[in-house]
Amino acid sequence: MGTFIGVVLAAVLTNNFITNKTYGICPFLGVSKKTSSAVGMGVAVTLVMAIATLVTYPLYTIVMDYFDIQFLEIIFFIFIIAALVQMIEKILQKVSPPLYNAMGIYLPLITTNCAVLGVCEMVINDSTMSKILNGATMNIGWAVLYAVFAGLGFTLVMIIMSGLRERIGCYKMPKALTGFPIAMVTASIICMAFTVFSYISI
Repeated sequence: MGTFIGVVLAAVLTNNFITNKTYGICPFLGVSKKTSSAVGMGVAVTLVMAIATLVTYPLYTIVMDYFDIQFLEIIFFIFIIAALVQMIEKILQKVSPPLYNAMGIYLPLITTNCAVLGVCEMVINDSTMSKILNGATMNIGWAVLYAVFAGLGFTLVMIIMSGLRERIGCYKMPKALTGFPIAMVTASIICMAFTVFSYISI
């Protein structure tokens, strides 16, 4: 149970992909203008993270290790992520056209989202995951669990950012801060606030 809590806290708070590792900044700033689109993007990223990890982890540990072709991991991982994003894009286009239109160019950009590739790379990194698992044996279950909660951590920060931006939009801002500058200031404050979680002992 302690390991489970450690993985959840590490994925959502301590090692948050946006606030701690600054991965996925492009969709974070681009899609966080409205909470609805931020939630949609967060759910899509979480889904891609989970499925991509479910596919790439056994691919790496079983197939690539066996044939000693680990140096091709990034190429394989990007192809898998791209295929998943295409699938989700087509599903959203049919099921929820408004959400598909709200995400715009940022939906296909999940393919090159550092956070998605980052979680696939992180779960195969023994030194990183051993600290989080605290002695437990790494397997596909822990890998997918970490990916799901990393996606939820990504979604959490997206929702916080979108809520703040919607609130800020209700006020008249100085011309020098209007638009992107105030978004950067807001993002910086969120990141500073999340640094307190780095003091949690996992």
